[in-house]
Amino acid sequence: MARAPDHYKTLGVDKKASQEDIKKAYRKLARKYHPDTNSEPGAEERFKAISEAYDVIGDPEKRKKYDRGGSVFGGGNPFGTGTTGGGAGGGATATDFGSFSDILSGIFNSGGGGRDRTKPSVERGKDLETSVTLSFEQANEGAQIPVSVATHAACGTCRGSGARPGTSPKVCPVCNGRGVEAQGQGVFSITRPCHRCNGSGTVIEDPCPTCGGEGRLSEMKRYRVNIPAGVREGSRIKLAGKGEAGLRGGPAGDLYVITHVTESPVFKPKGENYEVEVPITVTEALGGAEVEVPTLNGTKKLRVAPGTKHGTLQRLRGEGPPILSGSGRGDLHYRFVIEMPTDLTQEQRDAVEQLSKVMNGNPRERILRAAGKA
Repeated sequence: MARAPDHYKTLGVDKKASQEDIKKAYRKLARKYHPDTNSEPGAEERFKAISEAYDVIGDPEKRKKYDRGGSVFGGGNPFGTGTTGGGAGGGATATDFGSFSDILSGIFNSGGGGRDRTKPSVERGKDLETSVTLSFEQANEGAQIPVSVATHAACGTCRGSGARPGTSPKVCPVCNGRGVEAQGQGVFSITRPCHRCNGSGTVIEDPCPTCGGEGRLSEMKRYRVNIPAGVREGSRIKLAGKGEAGLRGGPAGDLYVITHVTESPVFKPKGENYEVEVPITVTEALGGAEVEVPTLNGTKKLRVAPGTKHGTLQRLRGEGPPILSGSGRGDLHYRFVIEMPTDLTQEQRDAVEQLSKVMNGNPRERILRAAGKA
C-alpha cells in the first residue's frame, strides 16, 4: 500500500506549526508555483500538491484526523481505506475512534445503548482561497482578473455520487445508515465511526471507474473574477459555490479571492479616504497662493491661505476612493508641507535678512516670560 504524502513536508512546516504559520507557508508557495505566473515544467503539479496539503492540515478538524492517522499508523491506514479526506484523488477519511471526550460523550449521552448519533452521507466541499495582485488604478476603477485554483470538481461520470452509472450507494449493512457503531461495555455503550462506511452511512459496492468512488476529481479551475471598484489591500471577494466540490454529491464550498494592491507613490490610504502631501514654499505659506494638486481623475486648484502652517489639512469631499459598501466615495485630504531650502544664494540670504527686520520680534519671548526667565 502506498504511503500517504507528508503534507507538512510539502508545505515546509513543522508538525507543531500554528494554523497561521501553515497559512503563511501555503500562501508563499502558492504564489511561487501558481500556473498563472510560473510556466516551469512541474509547477502545476507542485501547485496541486501544495493545495492538497493545505486542504488537509489547513483545516483544524482534518488536521487532527490526519495527525492521529499519521502518528499512530505512520501515514498509512490499517483498514485499507484512503488516508485523507481532501487530497487529489484521495479516498475516504481514515477511521477515527474519536478523542477521550468523544468517548465520554458517547457514554453519558447514549443512555446505555440508546440512540446513536447519525452522520450525513454527504459532505460540503472545503472553502478555497486564492489571491490576485491589482494596480492602484484597477483597485479604484474595478477590473476583471483571471485566476486559477487547484480544486476538486464533481465527477462527470457519476455526477458526484461515487457509484458506477446505473447503480447508487447503498445503506451500510453494518450501521444501518447511522454512521456509527455501538460497542457494549456492561451497562454502558461506547460509539465509534462505523468501520465499514467510515461514518458516511452508505457504502458503494460498485465504484465509479472514473473517480474511484469519491464522486469528485482533481482539476485546475480557471475563472475571470469581477473585482469591484474600491477594494483595498486584503479585501476578500466571495465566489459562492466555486470552492471544493462536496463528497458524495455534497454542495460545493466557496472560493475567496484576496486582493493585493500596488501602493501609489502619491495617494496614501487613511480609512475610507486618501491623503496627499502637497509641498509649498515659504513665500506661498506666508503670502498665500493657488496651487495645482492631483486628483484621481486629473488635477484641481487649491487655495493656500496666507499664514498657512506646516501640516495644515484641506479636504475635497467625495473626491476619494469608492466605498465598497456602496455608500458613495471617500474624501481626498491634502496636507500642506512647507519645504525649507537648505542652500541659499547670497541674494536669498539678503532677502531673508530684510524679512527678519520687518517681522514681529521674538516669537519665543512669551514662553520665556511665562517661565519667569525674562
